[in-house]
Amino acid sequence: MNTGAAQGPVVQPIPAFDDNYIWLLTRAGYGGCAVVDPGDDEPVIERLHRDGLALDAILVTHKHGDHVGGIAGLKSEWPEAVVYGPVGEPIRLLERRLAGGDSVVLDGLGAVFEVIDVPGHTEGHIAYFGGGMLFCGDTLFAGGCGRVFSGTHEQLSDSLQRLASLPPATTVYCAHEYTLANLGFAAWVEPDSPALAARTRRDRAARERGEPTVPSSLADELATNPFMRTEDPVVVAAAARWSGQDLGDRAAVFRALRTWKDRDYD
Repeated sequence: MNTGAAQGPVVQPIPAFDDNYIWLLTRAGYGGCAVVDPGDDEPVIERLHRDGLALDAILVTHKHGDHVGGIAGLKSEWPEAVVYGPVGEPIRLLERRLAGGDSVVLDGLGAVFEVIDVPGHTEGHIAYFGGGMLFCGDTLFAGGCGRVFSGTHEQLSDSLQRLASLPPATTVYCAHEYTLANLGFAAWVEPDSPALAARTRRDRAARERGEPTVPSSLADELATNPFMRTEDPVVVAAAARWSGQDLGDRAAVFRALRTWKDRDYD
């Protein structure tokens, strides 16, 4: 899966646990690499040894254990690897604490990432954007979004709109294989959407072939993900019907959608 820019990194998934993806960034002719959200060290160590790679950097989006649990093991194996992560969350072993507007430069990989603050799933969640790639952890999923844990619904609504402003061609690297379940809920919200039906057929076929449904594109999310479509009249009407009241703004629509999914679907 080569989805990087021509001179930038190649991005590949390392499956972990039941449905996590740890993203591996490499570059042709270069012996170093980076990983994003390593919840488990063992599959990463196995992959890097198999491919003869040394770990340069660990990029972390948020504090949850299935995203940070492998850091200590990876640092033991590659002590020179630099750990990047959000300044606003309690994560052990962070060496570069980042907030929105900061940059991460990975010279060996030919990559520069802008840090975007995307709280909501957690209080200090960040994303990394650069070279047409977005590593968004559990903020934006293919067809859905993360639950609200230690952040707020208003924060997550705002964060998704921040991501919606990126170029539609952006490749979206989320951290879980939740796509078909997310699209099932999306069909509750927009049952007559041809774009959603086509995406569901495509992604179901990918899973039947044993392939990941991610990365997705931001264009796909804008067309079919209800949490990115909180000003669309069909989505607004569906959320209002479920909640039994008029919803005054997109944050209220988002809260209704997220609560609906939490209570009745998941």
